[in-house]
Amino acid sequence: MNEKTPLIRLAKREDMKKSRIWLIRLAAFAVAILIGMIIFAIAGANPIKAYGTMIASSLGKKSGVRQVVKNAVPLLGVGLALAPCFRMRYWNIGGEGQITMGAMAASYFALFWYQKMPSGVLLLVMAVAAMAVGALWALIPAVFKARWGTNETLFTLMMNYIAIGIVAWLQGGPWEGKPGSQIIPMFDAKAVLPKVMGVHCGWILVLLLVGFMFIYMNYTKHGYEIAVLGESENTARYAGMNVGKVTVRTAMLSGAICGLVGYMVASGVNQTLYADVAGGVGFTAITVCWLSQLNPFAMIMISLLLAVLSKGASGLQTALSIPASISDIITGVILLCMLGCEFFINYKLIFRHKASGKEAA
Repeated sequence: MNEKTPLIRLAKREDMKKSRIWLIRLAAFAVAILIGMIIFAIAGANPIKAYGTMIASSLGKKSGVRQVVKNAVPLLGVGLALAPCFRMRYWNIGGEGQITMGAMAASYFALFWYQKMPSGVLLLVMAVAAMAVGALWALIPAVFKARWGTNETLFTLMMNYIAIGIVAWLQGGPWEGKPGSQIIPMFDAKAVLPKVMGVHCGWILVLLLVGFMFIYMNYTKHGYEIAVLGESENTARYAGMNVGKVTVRTAMLSGAICGLVGYMVASGVNQTLYADVAGGVGFTAITVCWLSQLNPFAMIMISLLLAVLSKGASGLQTALSIPASISDIITGVILLCMLGCEFFINYKLIFRHKASGKEAA
């Protein structure tokens, strides 16, 4: 027996059959459901009734379905925004700040220019302004990364708090409505996104973005450069690519889409601006990216699943008086199991036989 051989070690799996991959994911989901049933039982609720309430409150009525779509739109939009950065291994954790700054830019025109433009022009200007400011906000850490090699994870994360602080200052200062209210006035009707099938038309925009991002990442020169840079920066340089330019361009695209999401949230959902306008979407969308393996079409299903869980959780609190903390735990367990199963898809455990010293996977 070779005493230097560890008892358990990891090895990266070779190509696994898609059928087996989906079997592992279904097993992980089933385990999450079973764990959730145990948690519901501990909380004193009927697990079957609790899950039924979650489904009924989110998908049982038109109002619930509309709320699910409304919640899924920003998740899908930011997931699409982060995908090219993550494929490039540029860890953009600044979605919250880019959403916030995009919403702020759109709100400026909604609050102070609504009397000077017709509704269609105003909405277009708001969208362009949101994308431009979101891109500029993402440009700052990208330039530092490209020029001085700074850590983009920490840089983009810290910029979230700066963006939130700026809007908080506006909320209690220059843009405050009634003195002392700490509230920015509601948008005029001209600055509100129109509804299509009961939900603001942003859902159409994000579906168009799904097609755009799929083509961009898989069938364009820019997408190829992103993929090569993600595999190896040295290989990208050897192939003659301008690594700094690719980094900045990709980060700005990500920021622009996040800014557009901020515009949709501010104009289509809240119809005003406040410091927590992003509502954690910038962080939750990271989960959307990883669960979907950066596949834009898979992001649609993952975003809808998370939106169903979110709406179902609020339904639990209303219908069964289950604390919101319990429903948040259930959501966390499901996400943890779904993310954890990716480990078993990508890696295998190799055990050393004590008797023979041989290894078995």
